[in-house]
Amino acid sequence: MPKRRPTPQLDAVRDAVERTIQATLGSALETRGRAQDLVRGAEASAEAVRDRVKGAIEVGRPATFDDIRELRVELQAIVERLDTIERELSRARPTPQAKKTRSAPK
Repeated sequence: MPKRRPTPQLDAVRDAVERTIQATLGSALETRGRAQDLVRGAEASAEAVRDRVKGAIEVGRPATFDDIRELRVELQAIVERLDTIERELSRARPTPQAKKTRSAPK
C-alpha cells in the first residue's frame, strides 16, 4: 500500500487541533492560578477571623486553674526578687541606731 501524502486540509486540521490544545492549556493554567489566589485569600481571611475570635474569647473568659497557677509562679518570683533587693538595701544602709552612736560623740 503506498503512503499517502499529507494534504493541505489535513495539515490545516492538525494545526487547528494543536492551537486548540495550546489555548486550552494556557486557559487552564490561568484558571488554576486564579483558583490558587482565591484559596490563599480565603486562608488569610479565615486566619484573621480565627485570631479575632480567639482574642475575643481570651478577653471575655474567666481565668482557668492553669492561668492562676502561672500567675502564682510569677508572683512568687517577684516576691523572691523583692526580698533579695530589700536584704541588699538593708546591708548597704546603716541602721538608725548606728547613725546615733556615730554622731553622738563630739
